[in-house]
Amino acid sequence: MSAGSGARDNQLPSRADVVVVGAGHNGLVAATLLARAGLQVVVLERSEVVGGAARTEAPFARVPQLRQSTGAYLLGLMPPELIALLDVQIPLLRRDPHYFLPTLQGRSYLFGSDGAANLAQLSARDRAADEQLGAELSALRSDLAPAWLAEPGSVEETAYRYVRPSLQAAFVDLCRGSVADYLARFDFADELLVAMYAVTDGLSGLHAGPDTPGSGHNFLVHNMCRLPGAGGTWMVVQGGMGTVTQRIADAARAAGAVIAVDAAVTGIEPGVGVHLADGRTVAARVVVGGCDPFRLAELLGPAVDPSIAARLESVRLPGSTMKVNLALSRLPEFSCQPPGSPTPLGSTVHLLPGGERPMDAVRAMWSEVQAGRLPDFPTIEWYVHTTVDPSLQDPAGHHSSALFVQSVPYALAEGTWDEHRDAYTAHVIGIADRFAPGTADAVADIFALAPPDIERHFGITGGHIHHVDNGVAFADRVPYSWGNGVYAASAGCHPAGSVIGAAGHNAAQRVLVDLGLPRA
Repeated sequence: MSAGSGARDNQLPSRADVVVVGAGHNGLVAATLLARAGLQVVVLERSEVVGGAARTEAPFARVPQLRQSTGAYLLGLMPPELIALLDVQIPLLRRDPHYFLPTLQGRSYLFGSDGAANLAQLSARDRAADEQLGAELSALRSDLAPAWLAEPGSVEETAYRYVRPSLQAAFVDLCRGSVADYLARFDFADELLVAMYAVTDGLSGLHAGPDTPGSGHNFLVHNMCRLPGAGGTWMVVQGGMGTVTQRIADAARAAGAVIAVDAAVTGIEPGVGVHLADGRTVAARVVVGGCDPFRLAELLGPAVDPSIAARLESVRLPGSTMKVNLALSRLPEFSCQPPGSPTPLGSTVHLLPGGERPMDAVRAMWSEVQAGRLPDFPTIEWYVHTTVDPSLQDPAGHHSSALFVQSVPYALAEGTWDEHRDAYTAHVIGIADRFAPGTADAVADIFALAPPDIERHFGITGGHIHHVDNGVAFADRVPYSWGNGVYAASAGCHPAGSVIGAAGHNAAQRVLVDLGLPRA
């Protein structure tokens, strides 16, 4: 059976020990660990393929053989200990350089594995600030590593249990405070660097601006990469992000789990099982929600515990990111780079508004989004992953690219996304064209996903790619156990949104403990 397929019709058992709703990466992690514990596990996926938002697709009608990671683009936060426990091989490709910050004024920053070369681009004041920031994040990354594969406590409890005493106060302030306040501690001279760090780590996937309390926790989360050979940077997965979920799905099947696609669940009866759209029922004493927690609550209906319902409403926010997937006939060339410069195209390319006060421009962007307006210059992360992983290219040599736009409103104050999507997509491509002239002419096809499109395409409530804002930290996120044999195991749970897998691991451990079985 291929990695993207699943059981259909008469292959689906009518009874199981555990039903997992949703075959995203967290649901598949939970299924693997529970099946290895000897439980009969059935995974039900509404889509035609496994993977959730971590999938590799061929989305371009005009370039049908070009493949693209249409949702999640990079792997950075999956704990190495979890990868080892799952015993899966994920082919990771290091991006070097990993950050490129072009400007329209003829200068740029290019950061890679050569630390000395990175620092040589900075002023003395910025070198000191960058080194201090890096040292503090490295220490926190090391201290917090065990916390992600454990039951969460409060921010303060986590500080006391895991963080070295000298950093406990800074850790609590970071988790509770804003990314702008945290970065201000290091006294950078070039505000453009501050804006780059604030946007790519503090605001990515967040329904927030740089001064929003909790955006510091999102910044912390995005700096927790410990993948082997990564050097703290996020990595490209060979074959696209679908490789991650395909490998975990294979591990789940090898352990005995049954994975059914085209199997939409329409209701959950705690202690009884689940009902499918086609009228079938799978009986099960345990149901694990690999879907987002709001969808899990919808499936439970009035059976949701009132305290869980209240928690969900307290953290419910719509998505505020747009993903403009592009097929390119040729590679971009940046006007700020002199001839013969090292190529930046495997990196995350940061397109930020310039001017003397770029952070104020970021703040203005968020104000526009809060008012339901499309910002004139949204901050953008630009990827061209086929320069690192050519296996995604089609025979004609097209490149898959993506503009990850941060931030846009879920609902527009005037009109609808269906009315404005094409024009705003062209506007965003035009911004890229200002930095790399000729890019717009190289676009062979477009697959654009505004927040409502993300909701429809991936089945994520509100189009929020992290399910719950990463401004919500540790025990304040959605709990794993919902009572009556129902468990949540999604990005809305501890530790955070992104392709991590820890929520699936932790939920599975809670199931095993509650069933009186040894932990995986």
